[in-house]
Amino acid sequence: MSTPERPSMHSFPAAKLFLPLLAVAALAACQAKTPAPQVNGAALPTMERVALAANSCWFKSGDPAFKAYRLAPELNSFSGRPRILVVHRNSPESRPLLVVQAEGNPARLDTFGPMMGEAVGPRIATDVKRWAAGGKGC
Repeated sequence: MSTPERPSMHSFPAAKLFLPLLAVAALAACQAKTPAPQVNGAALPTMERVALAANSCWFKSGDPAFKAYRLAPELNSFSGRPRILVVHRNSPESRPLLVVQAEGNPARLDTFGPMMGEAVGPRIATDVKRWAAGGKGC
């Protein structure tokens, strides 16, 4: 009895292409993923993010906790401390009820004012920290 001949690799031209492609795919799968883009941590970009999110989430959304107030951003600060103020809606010239400011790079945030002692204070602190770190949403 004779044994049948095994087909050689030369009989399968596709096999010549398949093995190198398989090796390349395996190496590509081992590569590190591209890191997520870093958030600019300087004072001005940080306060711009906080101001946009606060305006959207606290004021434009009609949030009842902020209905009596309005946002007064002061981002172009010559002191190097861009800030946002929350003031009474009908008397914006009065003393701010909330001040959120940042300084330096990386930004050091400071949040203070009478609203921080109210029931909404912990929520303000949580929101501001999230937005400053690049988080989205309300």
